[in-house]
Amino acid sequence: MPKLEIGELKSVGQRIRQVIEELGPTFIKMGQIASTRPDVVPSGIIDELEKLQDNVPSFPFSEVRQIIQEELGIQIEKIFVDFEEVPLAAASIGQVHRAVLISGETVAVKVQRPHISTIIETDLEILMDIAGLAEQRLDWAERYQITQIIDEFAKSLRAELDYTIEGRNAEKMARQFSDNSKIRIPKIYEDYSAKKVLTMEYIQGTKLSQTERLIELGYDTSEIAKQIVEAIFHQILIEGFFHGDPHPGNILVLPDQVITFLDFGMVGRLTPQMKHHFASLVIGMIRKNTDEMIRVILDMGIVPSDINISRLRSDVDALKDKYLDIPLSQVRLGQAVNELFTVAFNHRIRIPPDLTLLGKSLLTLEGSVEKLDPKLSVMDIARPFGYKLLKERYRISSITKTAFEKINEYVEVFLDVPKLLKEMTHNLKDGNIRVEVRIPELGLILKKLDRISNQLSFSIVLLSFSILMMGIIIASALGERLFIWHFSAVDLGFMLASLMFVWLLFSILRSGRF
Repeated sequence: MPKLEIGELKSVGQRIRQVIEELGPTFIKMGQIASTRPDVVPSGIIDELEKLQDNVPSFPFSEVRQIIQEELGIQIEKIFVDFEEVPLAAASIGQVHRAVLISGETVAVKVQRPHISTIIETDLEILMDIAGLAEQRLDWAERYQITQIIDEFAKSLRAELDYTIEGRNAEKMARQFSDNSKIRIPKIYEDYSAKKVLTMEYIQGTKLSQTERLIELGYDTSEIAKQIVEAIFHQILIEGFFHGDPHPGNILVLPDQVITFLDFGMVGRLTPQMKHHFASLVIGMIRKNTDEMIRVILDMGIVPSDINISRLRSDVDALKDKYLDIPLSQVRLGQAVNELFTVAFNHRIRIPPDLTLLGKSLLTLEGSVEKLDPKLSVMDIARPFGYKLLKERYRISSITKTAFEKINEYVEVFLDVPKLLKEMTHNLKDGNIRVEVRIPELGLILKKLDRISNQLSFSIVLLSFSILMMGIIIASALGERLFIWHFSAVDLGFMLASLMFVWLLFSILRSGRF
C-alpha cells in the first residue's frame, strides 16, 4: 500500500467518510468498527471514520409494534401498560423507546430496524466480492489479506444485529460489579427480549459530557473520573471482559456518584495470555524499554516472515524518544498504545481485534474523563493493575498451574504420536506424502549454476574444436588424405565441427546466461 503523508491521509479520509455516509447503514457501521483498528487503518483515515454518525430518520410505530409482536409472540398491550411512540434515539440498526411494563417498571425498549439484517448481509456479500477481486489484482490487498479483515468486521457487525448477545454482555458486566455499589448496570428483562428486541431497565442520570451540570449538582468530578478509569481497568486486567465504547454518551452519573454504563453491543474479550501481553506492554512503556515493547508486539501479533526487525526497532525507538522527556503522569496511555499499534500496522503485524479495540477504548476513556479531571493520569492508575497482574502470573501457584497445563498438553501430544506415525506410514506407503522445500534465493542460485554450466560447455566444445583442428593440421602436414563418399574426411569434419560450434554459441547467447 503506498505510504501517504498526513495531509493526504486526511483528504483521503474525508472522501472515504463522505462516500460511506452516502452508502448507508452497513457501511457506516463498518466504518465505525474500522475506526477501532489502528493496526489495519492509517491514523489519518481513522480520525475521519470516528466522525461517522447515524443520522437516520426513525421508522413508524406501526412497524415497531409488528416487530415486537413477531419477536415476542404476544400482543404489545399484554406486555406494556404504556409505550411512547416517539423514540428516545434512532440509529442505523435500531431505535429506543421508553415504556412501562405491566408490573410497573419503567424500561427502555430497543427495536431493530425492519429488514436491516437482509440489507446488511447483501452489502457484506458485495464487500467480500470486492475484497476478493482486490486481492487478485492488487499486491497490497493480497499482502494485507483484505478478505480476512472484512470478515472480522462482518463478525462484529453480525454480533450487533443479535440483541440477545448484547443482553448477555450486560448481564456478564453486571456480575463483574455485583460487589461494587458505585457501579450500576441496567437490568435486562430476558422474558421480553429476543434477537430483534431488547428490553432493559430505564435509568435516568446526568450524562458524563454535562460537566457543568455535574458540578452544579455538587458531584466531585475528579473522584468520578477516577471511579470510571478504575472500573474499566478492573474489566480489562482482572475480568478480561470490557466495555468497547466508553464515550460520554454511554456513561451516566446517578445520585451518590453512582456510575452507570450503557450500550453493550461492542465489548472486548481478553484471554489470560492477552491480559499478560497488555500488562507487559504497559510496564515496558513505563520503563521506556524498547526491547520489552518489541518483544510484546511480536508476541501479541501475527508477524510476516519478511519483517525487518532493525527497522521495527528504529520506529519503536523513535516513538520512545517522543515520550522520553515527558513525565509519566502526562503520558496518554491510549494514544501511546494506538501509536504502537500504528507502528505494527506499518510493519504488517496483525494485532488481535480485541487488543486493538482495547487501544481504542483507552483512547475514548481518556477523552471521556479529561474534562472531569485534566490532571488525572490514566497511566498512573493502570500501573498498579499491571504490576498486580504480572505478580500473580509469576506466583508459585500460577507457575505450577501453568506447568501442569503444559504437561497435560505434552502428554496428549505424546499419546497421539503412535496414531500420527501410523497415519504417516500409510500415507508414505500410498505415496500421498508431499515434501515441499522453499529456498528464498533458489532462483538466483539456479541462474548462476546455469550460467556456469553454459560457460563450461562452451569451453569443452572450444577445446574439442581446437583438438580437431590440430588433428586436421597434422594430417595435412603428413599428406594423409581420407575420403568418405568422395568427400575429404578432414574437410567434412571441419564443416561439422564449425556448425556445432556456431549452433552452441548461438544457443547460449540467445538464453542470455553466458
